Amino acid sequence: MLKRALHIVSLAAMTVVLLASCEKAFIRNGEESATEVFEYLWNRVDSQYSLFDVKAVDWDSIHEVYRQKVTDGMSDDSLFRVLATMLNTLNDGHVNLITPFDISRSEEIFLQTYGRRNIEPNIVMLNYLGADYHSAGGFAYKGLRGDSVIYIRYSSFSNSASTATLNMIVKRYPHASGMILDMRQNGGGSVENIWNILALMPARHTLLYSTQIKSGPGHEEFSELEKVYSSFDNGDYEPYRKMVVVLTDRGSYSATSFFALCTKAYDNMITLGDTTGGGLGLPGGGELPNGWVYRFPLTRTIAPDGKNYENGVPPDTIVILDPAATAAGKDNVIESAVERILND
Repeated sequence: MLKRALHIVSLAAMTVVLLASCEKAFIRNGEESATEVFEYLWNRVDSQYSLFDVKAVDWDSIHEVYRQKVTDGMSDDSLFRVLATMLNTLNDGHVNLITPFDISRSEEIFLQTYGRRNIEPNIVMLNYLGADYHSAGGFAYKGLRGDSVIYIRYSSFSNSASTATLNMIVKRYPHASGMILDMRQNGGGSVENIWNILALMPARHTLLYSTQIKSGPGHEEFSELEKVYSSFDNGDYEPYRKMVVVLTDRGSYSATSFFALCTKAYDNMITLGDTTGGGLGLPGGGELPNGWVYRFPLTRTIAPDGKNYENGVPPDTIVILDPAATAAGKDNVIESAVERILND
């Protein structure tokens, strides 16, 4: 069911790209004006973007503001700045305009990622992992408190995260009371790695979330909800039933937000730290008449409680990094997770 839902999303993204390319092939007649490029992009977003409701953006009023800034004959650099600024009103890290000379990105997502960082990497590396830490696949790991807690730093879902590797790590610490998965500042990557990690957790075919694909030009035109469930127990591995504390912050984006949302379905998993950065809408894209490439979300994700956590999945327990602890060489987020595991 998980992979089926992801396959549907992938097909939808590919369809939009192909349609955009076909439209471009039919309408391109010589060099397009800045006005044509602007209208094309505004209309693509208007009819295909999936998150106007949670972003609370009046896209019609955005057209009125930015259309008057576009004039035929303006430079490519000037046109890029107008289009990028228009797209940035969506405050969405999955929205980009890609040109040969620049790429746009959401200023709000950038500021929340780095301005509200809930981790000091040097403290983690020096005082929790240390020079003798272990590395396997995309995981850096070490036993804490006399190997009573497994600490695993997973910094990107673009890095390998096989079920076999995770199973090997937990087997090295048979007497540990639980595991910390530190996913702070993990900006996302391959959704396949979500399922690879969750495959080691005890599953009961529980509803994880539901997903919809944008299906028509109206802002509220979507496909029927597709429910996504946790897998049944993986017969290849003994499920890890001890406590797992997942650490998140505002830099935990995209696939990491999906992972944080999925943990709600597992009795042995909790999240701790700060709200994630969001990014639960999966992106697709196409090409503008002048050859520039755009992308934005085509789907929306609904949690089992009926809410859309596109702007961030809140943790089960809020713990914000304490500057006093950092000054003393401590990460109070990790320390809180350790205490939670040992005192559970």
